[in-house]
Amino acid sequence: MPIIHAEGLSKTYRVADKQPGLAGTLRHFLRRRYRDVAAVREVSFAIEPGEIVGFLGPNGAGKTTTMKMLSGLIHPSAGRLEVAGFLPQRRQPDFLRSITLVMGQKQQLIWDLPPLDSLRVNAAVYGIDDTEARRRIDELADMLELGEELTRPVRKLSLGQRMKAELLAALLHRPAVLFLDEPSLGLDVNAQARVRSFLADYNRRYGATVLLTSHYLADITALCPRVLLIHQGGLFHDGSLRELSDRLVPCRQVRLELREPLPAAAFASYGELESCDGRDVRLLIRRDRLTGSVARLLAELEVNDLEVSDPPIEELIGRLFHQGAVP
Repeated sequence: MPIIHAEGLSKTYRVADKQPGLAGTLRHFLRRRYRDVAAVREVSFAIEPGEIVGFLGPNGAGKTTTMKMLSGLIHPSAGRLEVAGFLPQRRQPDFLRSITLVMGQKQQLIWDLPPLDSLRVNAAVYGIDDTEARRRIDELADMLELGEELTRPVRKLSLGQRMKAELLAALLHRPAVLFLDEPSLGLDVNAQARVRSFLADYNRRYGATVLLTSHYLADITALCPRVLLIHQGGLFHDGSLRELSDRLVPCRQVRLELREPLPAAAFASYGELESCDGRDVRLLIRRDRLTGSVARLLAELEVNDLEVSDPPIEELIGRLFHQGAVP
């Protein structure tokens, strides 16, 4: 049975339709007009226990709105939703003990106190006794490589240390479902890698289900065998990154290093030319023509090196969102 199940999930906001300027303000004051904005449109998916699923989309696509509906912070306008056997919008105590929501731009730790003080408060809120709380804090701190940072005021911690402490606080009650909204936002490359390693380790140890949003696609490619892509409030892909790559661009990228530079026109018959910079050439070649085209390149040109790879997923998704259209 899926631990998260959404069917026809939708959220529509009614917002005031005000025109700019003094005249618009006066009209808005005398006769207020409204319009409906659909933030999420009939989204359906199911996630099995223990899965780590990436949730991708451009800003304003509906990711955070969906996360808030899944965690019960806002009510859906339409559709059915169940998480860990509960209706999230009811916010029942047993439901709240089974989930956690981490938002990279929000914090729950008290700014002027050490994280350890906030963790003790969290333990009391969830009814965890002192001995068990100390054991869990020590275990998670070891996994997150946190030591004396737990005894310093939060305001004196680096962003990476603070984010790790936030994760510890969010996971102290050992939830079965993790909703992570940009948990590595603003972190440097090393801190991002440590957070990714921790999440993978936590999933292995406790079998937690994770739904992760991130603008850093390295987080998604490292952690998520499956991704959901949302665009303009609608879900348009549910599957692996490889399936997404095949869907967006049915081509392979071929990089050539030539012995002598050639003009761009020399490559017209082999595939789509991406770049031609001296002896370094990049082509996009359809998968069904790849074998024959590579054989021709090696036979007809003086090639020092040749490399065949998939186009970077970051470029594919970035191009998709920039175009504002779904193939």
